[in-house]
Amino acid sequence: MAGPPRPGSPRLTRGDLPPQIVTPPPGPRGRELGNRLAAAEAPGINTVYGGTPGLLWAEALGANVLDVDGNRYLDLTAGFGVAAVGHRHPRVVAAVGEQAGRLLHGLGDVHGHPARVALAERLAALAPVGEAGEAVSVYPAISGADAVEVALKTAFLTTGRPAVLAFDPGYHGLTLGALAATSRAAFRAPFAAHLHPHVRRLPYGCPAAELAAVLAAGDVACAVVEPVVGREGVIPPPPGWLPALAAACGDAGTLLVADEIFTGFGRTGAWFAVEHEAVRPDLLVCGKALGGGLPLGAVVGPRRLFAAWQTGGEALHTATFVAHPLACAAALAVLDVLEEESLPARAARLGPELEARLTPWLDRYPAVTAVRGRGLLWGIELEDRQTAARLVHQAQAQGILLLAGGPEGRVAQLVPPLVITESQLEIALQTLESILAA
Repeated sequence: MAGPPRPGSPRLTRGDLPPQIVTPPPGPRGRELGNRLAAAEAPGINTVYGGTPGLLWAEALGANVLDVDGNRYLDLTAGFGVAAVGHRHPRVVAAVGEQAGRLLHGLGDVHGHPARVALAERLAALAPVGEAGEAVSVYPAISGADAVEVALKTAFLTTGRPAVLAFDPGYHGLTLGALAATSRAAFRAPFAAHLHPHVRRLPYGCPAAELAAVLAAGDVACAVVEPVVGREGVIPPPPGWLPALAAACGDAGTLLVADEIFTGFGRTGAWFAVEHEAVRPDLLVCGKALGGGLPLGAVVGPRRLFAAWQTGGEALHTATFVAHPLACAAALAVLDVLEEESLPARAARLGPELEARLTPWLDRYPAVTAVRGRGLLWGIELEDRQTAARLVHQAQAQGILLLAGGPEGRVAQLVPPLVITESQLEIALQTLESILAA
């Protein structure tokens, strides 16, 4: 039986392995470190849940995670969707190391660096935004939520309008601007008095007439939408709804902001989820998978919209670590891997296979009330929060990592790295089936 990993001694040399539990998680080292973390960090941001220490990751590679007690897991979270090309992809690690050997940190919005130039050009050429053929620019950000802030500010600057249209459910981040657009009341309530006051809300997938009615007032700067709802329940839009939303926004002079932080870079079987219905948003927000494990976000859109940011003085929205050299180098490697390994196409191929495998769960397991998704993004809706929590806990005990999301916490989310092997995926599905059947 393997013992806990020794400091400085990597234990994962492959990322395509099955799970292996050597001590019931969380093990003794995990509990000890978890309790120390709970004492040292502010409550609410540590890894303790209901008084029980969570896992502490020691290593991750490909689709595998190793905890500090030597347990090996299959990761169906992809680290909140970040590890699309797999944890610690060698191309990403090499790119970061090479960049660190040349330039570890730059001067934010004052002096650029070559990797920043290359990434901006790459994203501008890749993202389907604005009118075909028009000049496209990139506004870098330090995270997905920060990129949402940039998109909202761009809409306000460009249109001069005060209002935002957001959809329920939807998750756009927890910074104050993004939080105002995020749907979950529990996140917003403690800060309600400080949020942007002009946010209109409609149900995700609502009738076109409701969209037109809200936009008819002429004061909505932008509509912010997830092309597939992610954290809040994994909900694909009704067929034709995204094009109808885009048309309604165009008619009203409202910018369409596509939040692709979770869905971008191959997750749904296309480079970006808006491409499934040939929608070209005015602004496309991205993050998570883009950085390959390093914090990075961006907003991509027509240069004419970003012209509103031009000033004779300092940048109106920036940060010390914006377009950080290591993150830009990692992102360029991620884009190379996605293209060279055809990972969006792989997600497109595996999506229908997953649908065929998961759909019968509706009839087979009474606790399952809905199955929905696209590509390698799937949600299994369960009868209540307790059932979802039990599935997550029992899966973890057997070496499968997944999360439950949605406003009621009852949608188990399958968001594996796009490089997960089919044998690993089969092991994970068989494990979940055995738990649901018990």
